[in-house]
Amino acid sequence: MTEYLLNLATKKLPIITFALYTKLMKIKIISSAYPLRGGISHFTGLLFKELKKNHDLEVITFKRQYPKLFFPGKSQTEAENEIEKIDTKILVDSINPLNWLMLGNKIKKEKPDLIIFKYWMPFFAPCFGTISRIAKKNKTTKVLVICDNIIPHEKKVGDIALTRYFFSVVDYFILMSETVKRDLIKIKKDAKYKLLFHPIYSNFGELIDKQAAKEKLGIKSEKNILFFGFIRKYKGLDILLKAVALLKDKIDLNLIVAGEFYEDENKYLSLIKQLDIEKKVTLHNDFIPTADVKYYFSAADVVVLPYKDATQSGIVQIANNFNKPVIATKVGGLTEMIEDGKTGFLIEKENPEQLADTIIRFYEENKEFEFTQNIKAEVEKYSWQKFTAEMMEILKN
Repeated sequence: MTEYLLNLATKKLPIITFALYTKLMKIKIISSAYPLRGGISHFTGLLFKELKKNHDLEVITFKRQYPKLFFPGKSQTEAENEIEKIDTKILVDSINPLNWLMLGNKIKKEKPDLIIFKYWMPFFAPCFGTISRIAKKNKTTKVLVICDNIIPHEKKVGDIALTRYFFSVVDYFILMSETVKRDLIKIKKDAKYKLLFHPIYSNFGELIDKQAAKEKLGIKSEKNILFFGFIRKYKGLDILLKAVALLKDKIDLNLIVAGEFYEDENKYLSLIKQLDIEKKVTLHNDFIPTADVKYYFSAADVVVLPYKDATQSGIVQIANNFNKPVIATKVGGLTEMIEDGKTGFLIEKENPEQLADTIIRFYEENKEFEFTQNIKAEVEKYSWQKFTAEMMEILKN
């Protein structure tokens, strides 16, 4: 609270948030969180660290997030590290209704002012919806949901029905793209929502010397572009590989692919071989630990997101953390996060020819320095302090 008052005195925070910050709230966050890995867990950890400055906070995470049979990755947990470590209660079983009943009753008795859920796929709707229904019987607890997605990228029968089951007991929604807003209104027309930016991922450290990063990764190429994150069909790595093939005789370029395959990697390996670009691709096909992320972004000149579908992307906000420009497709919230011609380039989806031309333009026009300077001027608006302050304002309604 002292920190907030000092910031208020120096006008670093909007005065409108003062009343909310002076009221100590009892809050529970239910989400993927440490020791689970991935972008959702990173988000939850950063949200926790900001909210705990002013509120009584507890994070509840999964003891079973997905059944092993349905999990496409190698592991659901990240190796222990002090960067991501937060105090979490490992209580939720995503597929056990008895667990939902017990946890719902536990929270009902504890009477928190607010439960915050991080929501990204309908698989969790029965679990979250049941816990919320029971907890809210205490007539005290409200439910707020931060939505990454509402309609998932890979759609399944029953998605809408499951989502409605959960959303029918939600009091407030925080959205991070116009695409997600449109999806919410289709399902719950009277929803109380607030559209905010996706805050920056500040947990990966600071930019390091580019040459030192390349040496750490064993990369000798002068020009390097980066594809980062879990590899799934909708992210369009195949499009990027085809663009690299178009460039192989025009520009001396290396593509760094850093992330674990969440689908059959052989089809990508076969495509790389078929396109004859083995010498143009550096493949780190595993989960990238938090402490190592800085090397990949620091080594790259530009990050490329050739998504075929998207709501928003946390990868953009990792890139912003390292002041790295992004070339991305015009899908979902990516158009809201990247200023075309100022902090990166936006192109049409599933168009390897245009992607190749844009990469050439990036280098021929020496855009790296210009875009980097523009990003530095923009990143303050993506702070966690600003995000949480504006998020909490919705509780006044």
